[in-house]
Amino acid sequence: MVSAAMYAQTPRSFEVASVKVHTAPLTRMFNYSSSGRRVNLEAYNISMLVQDAYNIKPYQMSFAPTVQQDPEIYYDIVANAPGPETPTKSEVREMLQSLLAERFHLKIRHDSKEMTVYALVLGKGDAKFKESAPDAVVHIHIGVNGRNQYFEATKCTMENLVEGIRNAFGGDRPVLDRTGLTGKYDIRLEATPEFRMQRDPQLTDIRVVEAVQDQLGLRMVTEKAPTDILIVEHVERPTAN
Repeated sequence: MVSAAMYAQTPRSFEVASVKVHTAPLTRMFNYSSSGRRVNLEAYNISMLVQDAYNIKPYQMSFAPTVQQDPEIYYDIVANAPGPETPTKSEVREMLQSLLAERFHLKIRHDSKEMTVYALVLGKGDAKFKESAPDAVVHIHIGVNGRNQYFEATKCTMENLVEGIRNAFGGDRPVLDRTGLTGKYDIRLEATPEFRMQRDPQLTDIRVVEAVQDQLGLRMVTEKAPTDILIVEHVERPTAN
């Protein structure tokens, strides 16, 4: 007989899942949606799939030197959760972990290290963004503009902004909110993502640190802090559907 405790320890898995390389024009990235049992992830690269599955930020993960992965290969995943109920986001993450292990042969380990972080602080002058209208609709979007990517949001908190900076532009360190701003704002920030500047730097590239100061009137300054990290020790192209 299978006990309830043993059943509870069994990792959740999708009932069925399709994984395909994203071939459509890259007009939006990391687009998550769900309806009932159906879960859709559009234009996710390996880094974002791992981050979403384990609910971590870009600075909390790294790839072992032996791991080869291309951050510009994106995947579309369409999956059905088992059972009649709509899965919670936590349950979807657990099922995504199982999918990554089964289809991408993902292997990870956890570690901790002290690292340099960015603190987002007020600039010397006035902020270059305004509070959203009271009747504005919450909207958060990451898009592509040539080599650049942009984060655009209405009713955006500073917590949303630091998360958007991490998700849209990458980087090897956390971004912490130290602004003291508690409102909700209309924000648009455009910069060149870190991985593109590392692989193929160009004179027209816009560093996110400079973009934050020039476009938003804020600053990103460095501090030291201990950080939990996840290390990808092995990952492959997904097996066939």
